[in-house]
Amino acid sequence: MAIYHFIVALILLVCILLAVVVLIQNSKGGGLAANFSAPTEIMGVRKTTDFLEKATWWLAIALVVLSLAATMAIPRNHINSQSDREQTEQTEQTDNTPSATGTSENSAK
Repeated sequence: MAIYHFIVALILLVCILLAVVVLIQNSKGGGLAANFSAPTEIMGVRKTTDFLEKATWWLAIALVVLSLAATMAIPRNHINSQSDREQTEQTEQTDNTPSATGTSENSAK
């Protein structure tokens, strides 16, 4: 159960990071990446845009993988499932057995 909560927390973190990275980008090459266009900067506009694009892809892939992992890590209560099946089988057996009132009504008709 703890692993499931950990994965859900990671999914929330990835979602927040993905939203921030997407909001930083601008489809026309502007946005926050345009602020780094000074020639003295280590990362120019193109490198920043490449980084943001790669970060978007990696975060999207991480979101899909974590979602699949969360699906596999969902806590399941096998003990209750087994007892539920036994109770269902018992009620089906009792429903299929003819009752004393049911047989007398059928014989009267």
